Amino acid sequence: MRYEEDPNPLQGLRLGVIAFGCAALLGVAGCGEDDFENSPRPPSPIELTAAIDRDSVTVSPGEFGAGLVVVTISNQTSETTQLVLEGPTNASSGDIPPNGTGSIRASLEEGSYQAATGAETGVAPAVITVGPERPSSQNDLLLP
Repeated sequence: MRYEEDPNPLQGLRLGVIAFGCAALLGVAGCGEDDFENSPRPPSPIELTAAIDRDSVTVSPGEFGAGLVVVTISNQTSETTQLVLEGPTNASSGDIPPNGTGSIRASLEEGSYQAATGAETGVAPAVITVGPERPSSQNDLLLP
């Protein structure tokens, strides 16, 4: 009996690598079989504006649905002040310099809110009504 050398000694190694690759692919294909539903995206944030003058606080719009809001505040007085939202969810701005601007970013729940200055200044507060949560932005395109 004559022993013949294998013309390609790496052929066995190649077959092993191929078999291992196929087994790995079958293992990966089995992952992720659990079906789950994605939670819908939250509502898109809305922009509110607020103005503080020497007599009152004004917020526009005064009625909207619950969810994330960004309030841009204009301090039209000659004193440093801040805007405080009081209701089911509380939020406040930092100090706003005279004739300057500030902002609040908050997720507001349904309910009634008062938008007032942070100190006893005699400035009449604004009343804001937050209704049920706004619809999801799940199918809205070009959102951040």
